[in-house]
Amino acid sequence: MKKLIIVSGAAALLAGSLFAADGATLYKKCAACHGPKAEKVYLNKVPALSTLSKEEIAESLKGYKAGTLDKFKSAAMMKPIAKPLSDDDIAALSEYIPTLK
Repeated sequence: MKKLIIVSGAAALLAGSLFAADGATLYKKCAACHGPKAEKVYLNKVPALSTLSKEEIAESLKGYKAGTLDKFKSAAMMKPIAKPLSDDDIAALSEYIPTLK
C-alpha cells in the first residue's frame, strides 16, 4: 500500500526550490570562455552571451545539445557541454545569463 504525503504550502515551495535548476551555479562552467558577466567575445567570432535574448540562448543550447547547431564552428566545444543539460537547466541558464548585463 502506498502512502500519500501531504505537504503544506510553504514546505512545498521550499522543496520545489531545492530541485530547481540554478542558473548562477550552472553558469560557472561557462564563465571560463564567456566571462563572469557573459561579456567575452569568444575567439573573436562568438558574440558576448550578454547581448543575446533568453530565447536565443535557449535555442542555441538546445541545438548544441541535439547536435543540430554549429554556429561559428563551435559545435565540437559546445555539444559536450550542452549534452548533459536538462530542459530545466537550459531554462535556468537562459533566464540567468541576460541578468548579467
